[in-house]
Order: sequence, then C-alpha cells, then structure tokens
Amino acid sequence: MEWRDEGIILGTRRHGETSAILEVMTRAHGRHLGLVRGGRSRKQQPVLQPGNRVDLLWRARLDEHLGIFQAEAIEMNAARLMDSAVAVYGLQTMAAHLRLLPERDAHGGLYEALAVMISHLDDADAAGELVARFELLILDELGFGLDLSQCAATGTRQDLAYVSPKSGRAVSRAAGEPWRDKMLALPAFLQRGAGLRADQEALEDAFRLTGFFFTRHVYEPRGLEPPDARAGFLAALRRHQAAVKAIAGQ
Repeated sequence: MEWRDEGIILGTRRHGETSAILEVMTRAHGRHLGLVRGGRSRKQQPVLQPGNRVDLLWRARLDEHLGIFQAEAIEMNAARLMDSAVAVYGLQTMAAHLRLLPERDAHGGLYEALAVMISHLDDADAAGELVARFELLILDELGFGLDLSQCAATGTRQDLAYVSPKSGRAVSRAAGEPWRDKMLALPAFLQRGAGLRADQEALEDAFRLTGFFFTRHVYEPRGLEPPDARAGFLAALRRHQAAVKAIAGQ
C-alpha cells in the first residue's frame, strides 16, 4: 500500500529511541498517523513541528497498518506560530476538534480551511474569528451543523440575533425577543456575507454558542471533556484584548 499527499502536521509523539509517530491532516486521506523513522533526529525535528505543511509519502504492507511516513517540508510555519500564545492554543484547539472525526476519513474542505487559518493564526486580532468559524465547520462535518441563514420562525434573513438551543437555527430579533433569556446570542460576524469584525463581546458569544452545541452533541454523548487547549485559547484571546485596550488607553 502506498500513497502521496500533502498534509499539515497536528502533532508528534515519541516512539522508541529515535523514531516518532506523526499525526497529520491530509488533503485527500483525512487525519492520518504514521511512523517516521529517525523522526527525533536533528534534521527531522524542525520539519515535524505542528503547523508545518509537508509533502508525505505513506507506505504499509496492509491498509489498516500504521505505516511509514516520509515527510518533506513545503511550508515551515511552526517557528512563526510558536511566537504567539493565541496561535499555539488555536492550532491545538483545531487539532483537538479534528480528532473528533474518524481517522482516515477525507475532509478536503476542512483541510483547505485549516491551511488558510494557519496562514493567519498569528494575527491575534483575526484568530478568534477564524477559530470560531472552524468550530462551526467541525459541527457541520459531524452532522450537527447550525442553520444561521434565516429565521426559523419567520423565514426572514434580516436582523438575525439569536440561535435556538433546541433546533440550532437562527431566530430574528423580533421573533426571539419574548424568549431572549432562553436563546443563545448570534454574533453578527458569523452570518454569511456580513463582512463584520468581531469585538470581545461578539467572540465570547460565538464561543459560548459553539461550545453549547459541542457539549450537547459531542462531548456529553461521548463522555468527553472540552479540550484544555480551547480554554487556553480563550484565555490568550482575553489577554490580548486586554493588552490592546491598555495600549489604546495610554
């Protein structure tokens, strides 16, 4: 068995004295693991860092085997990302979400989204919006996508302000006002074509929204806890916003 593909490194772990098990998100083969012989060498270690984009050759005797990876660098992103706590936790959060999907199932759209996000993840002002949108993509791929296109009650596409916790569908401000205390806020930047940037309050609403549906549909049914990296990412975002405000107030 053999294939060649492009992948983004999600993580590595030691295997024996000199080798490493590499975890990648590939364009055509989904999230995939493989053994890299000599993966802990000085030559290989800089290549096998999370966030790097690599050309992969995978070989195994049988398709169900772990297999052997040969990896060559295409784009070295790790050093740039490691300078930002927001970027590090953001990448770890997205990797944790990708592990919710079955291994080796192709998700080409998620690969493309991940590649775009890694290019901008060290921009802390954009990272929150990017990761929130990625969480919506993951929920959709898991079969629990939210319908934020129109009001569930009236069909209007204007002034959507809430999401029903029962149906996961958007609700307009007028239709949802009587039940606003039971609704989840829908930040405007998440609406398709809005072209709006998110402030801290909007980001908090966005992650409260996605976190609610991850907990209901994914974590609790599987007996899982939310990834620690997600809490770290949100804390890093808050620190960044606080620093920006402090500088602006000087």
